[in-house]
Amino acid sequence: MGAGGGGVIREGELEKRSDSLFQLWKKKAVVLSKDSLSLFSPEAGKARGGGGKELRFGSIQKVDCVERTGKYVYFTIVTTDRKEIDFRCPGESCWNASITMALIDFQNKRAIEDFKSRQEAADGTCSASC
Repeated sequence: MGAGGGGVIREGELEKRSDSLFQLWKKKAVVLSKDSLSLFSPEAGKARGGGGKELRFGSIQKVDCVERTGKYVYFTIVTTDRKEIDFRCPGESCWNASITMALIDFQNKRAIEDFKSRQEAADGTCSASC
C-alpha cells in the first residue's frame, strides 16, 4: 500500500480516535497525496510495509467539525457511506487545512472530468483537446 496514485503533498503525524470503548487517541504516521490520505502505525513509519489504511478521496465526502481547544485542533473526516473518523493535531500543524485543500482539489478535478465526459457524450464526438 503506497501513498496513493498521486504525488505526495505532505507527510507527518496525526492522532486518530480509536473505535474502542475507551476511544483512546492513537498516533498515526500519515501521508497526504493528491488522491488519498494514508495512515500507518508509528512503528511502520516510513517503511510502509503494511498495516496501513488508505482513505481515498473518492470515498471521502468532507472534512467537518473543526474545533480548536488549547493546543489541539479536532476534526472529523466523513466518508461517502457516512462513517465518521475523528482526528486531532497540534494547532500550528494545520493538517485539517492541508487535507481539506487536497480534497477540494480532487473533487474539483473530478467535477471537471465529469463535465467534459457529459459534454463529449452530448456532442457525440471528442474534440481535439481530449
